[in-house]
Order: sequence, then structure tokens, then C-alpha cells
Amino acid sequence: MTTNFSRRQFILFGSAAFGTSLLLKACSSNPTTPTATTTGGAEGFKIAIALPGIITDKAWNQSGYEGINLAKQKLGAETAYVEKVAQADQTEVITDFARKGYNLIFAHGGQFDAAIEQVAAQFPNTFFVGVNGNLKGENIASLRIDHLQGSYLCGIIGASVTKSNKLAYIAGEKFPATEGELRGFELGAKSVKPNIQITSTFTGDWNDVAKAKEATLALVSSGADVIYQWLDNASATVLQTASEKGVYAFGNTNDQLDVAPKAVLTSAVKRLDLAIAYIAELAKQKQIKGQIYTIGLERPNILFLGKFGANVPAEVQQKALNAKQEIVNKKILFEDCKETGKDTRCVKKATA
Repeated sequence: MTTNFSRRQFILFGSAAFGTSLLLKACSSNPTTPTATTTGGAEGFKIAIALPGIITDKAWNQSGYEGINLAKQKLGAETAYVEKVAQADQTEVITDFARKGYNLIFAHGGQFDAAIEQVAAQFPNTFFVGVNGNLKGENIASLRIDHLQGSYLCGIIGASVTKSNKLAYIAGEKFPATEGELRGFELGAKSVKPNIQITSTFTGDWNDVAKAKEATLALVSSGADVIYQWLDNASATVLQTASEKGVYAFGNTNDQLDVAPKAVLTSAVKRLDLAIAYIAELAKQKQIKGQIYTIGLERPNILFLGKFGANVPAEVQQKALNAKQEIVNKKILFEDCKETGKDTRCVKKATA
């Protein structure tokens, strides 16, 4: 059951033995009220997730929502979610989940790190997981997809098909996960064309369609003919605008070829639903640890390239797939390094 509530409150309809309902406060500065649901499951194991956007974005937030649904199916857990959690409301939403006895709480985005750090110490019996986070502690873990590995492959493809030798990257916010993805895109592209140009822009909003369109048009006007995007509800706008302008783009998180078949070259697919269900299983088995869990191309069911568009020549497809195998076989390595005085990651070819 899913229900909308007032700006300050939502009710979680659970399936406890006597069918009682729980009252959970939530705060939202959005004009649309938050939505919450619980589904029945095994008594004693409860999972919740706080999402920055909407669960129907066909991208980041939907994948998180699908993750706890998958955990419910596999583990028989009771689940709950809140969508469209504004940054100012993160601490309150996470705290309210903990107060209501949720054993495992996912915060779906690196922007939740400060809220997790603030709340976790108050609830030592609750485990907090920051998806795309950078924290670890007694009852804190982070779940990361190795975005750099996926974007490296896309960089190879982008550099192989560009005519202007100008690529671009659009994301909602600048933080370690997006910086890592941008770096991977750059490294992959420069492995094909060392002097290629890569421009980046951050819209400040993962879901604002107008900002996404404006940023895309600006990049196209500057000469970029291949755009790698990581947005949520606004991702389709980038892909469709690229198609309208006759340039190429990459899908992200989900296989987004169908959104704009003429523009999308492929997608960096990140099955966060499977990754979240995996972490949830560890937690139920009491095997979860306070560490950073990073999943890369070695788990081909979680991180992989989506369907190729018709504009990607067969030899370019094969070039990307060969690079993927080299990464899995550790013939291509990514190591911490410094470049122009900044900490980053660089490519290292393994010696035979």
C-alpha cells in the first residue's frame, strides 16, 4: 500500500501481527508531499531507504526503490521508503526510520553522508548504508559501483565516434562518485585520442529538466558531439535533446537506448537493485561490516554496458568489450596518483 500524506508526516502501513500502523515524521520542502510504503515481511528484519528523487525516474532513484523491493522478495523483509528527500530533511528522515526500529537503512546518494554521520552514533543497533557514500564505521557502510570502470569504456566509444574531438559530461552534483566517473570517461577517451577535449558541467539538480536541457544545449553549442550524462529524472531530457541536435549521448544506470535510439551509443548499466539486495542479505545474516563495498566489472550482472546503438561500429564495440575484459583480468589497472597537483586515479597497464 502506498499513501500520500501531509508535508510533515506520513503513515507507514505495516503488516505487523495485529496490522497496526506506525507514524513516522518526515520533512519535505518540496511542494509535492513525500510518499511512503511498507510491505509485509519476516518479523524482526526491516529495511528502509531514503531517496533524493522520485521512484519512477527510470534511473538512480528507481533503481534504489527496486533494490529494497528485491530484498523484500528474497529475504521476506519489511520495507519502507521516502522519496524526494531534500538535503535539509535528510537527518530527520533517517532519524525517524531508526527510531521506528528499521534494522538497515539505505541513504541513496553520496549527498546523505553528513546526515548518516550525524545520526548513526545515536542508533548503534541500526546499520546505515550510504549508496555512493564515502563513510565507514562501527555501524556505517558505503556501497559503491566503480563508476570509473564503466565510464572508461564509454570514453573509448565516445572518442572513437566523435567528429569534433570534443566530449562532454553532465551530472547533478560534484562529489567523489561523479568526479570518479568523469575521470574514467576522460581516461578512456584519452586512451584512444590523447589530445581530445572533455568539458564537464554540474547542473546543481539531478531532476530539473529545464537545467538539464539548458546545459545540454550549451555543450552542443560549444562543439561537443558526444555527451555522457548522469542525472535522474532529467536524464531523458539530455538524451532527447542530443537526438534533436544530431549528437551522441550515453545512458546511465538503466539501459536507456530506447529513450533516444538515434543518439544513445550505449549505457553504463548499474544494477543497483542487485547490489542493494546483496548488502541487505549480508545485513540479515549479520555479516555486514563497517567498510566500503565497491562493485566493478568483475560482477557482470551488476555493472556492464547496455545495448549498443546502431551508430556504434562493430569494431568500436569490440574495442570496448576487449577493454572490459582487460579490466576484469587486471591487465588494465586504475591506481591512485597525482596529476597537476591533484589526487586522482590513473591507468596502469599490467606487465606480462
